[in-house]
Amino acid sequence: MSDIVNHEGDLKKYAPGADPAKIEKIRKYLGIALQSRDASLVAASDPTEMARIRDGYAKKKLGLTDDTAIEAALKAVADKMKGDRSKSRICFYYLLAEHTGTLDKLG
Repeated sequence: MSDIVNHEGDLKKYAPGADPAKIEKIRKYLGIALQSRDASLVAASDPTEMARIRDGYAKKKLGLTDDTAIEAALKAVADKMKGDRSKSRICFYYLLAEHTGTLDKLG
């Protein structure tokens, strides 16, 4: 777990009933990336970052296929978290899975 970013605080704020088992699946999926502050945060205003999340996490991990729907979901999650300058990657990924109804894909 990264001590650099307060993932749990963000999750309590945006998804107070978040499933700890699903959170752990995301944590394992992200692995070593969570050790770097920069990599443990999502830059929602960076199109390259959003494309990486769309093509990697949303398509490969969550099994989503509709680019338009994925883009809308990414925007919805970014809008939900817009009050936070530093967006926890774990929280962002959890909210994306929750928003798209694909939490079950996390295992």
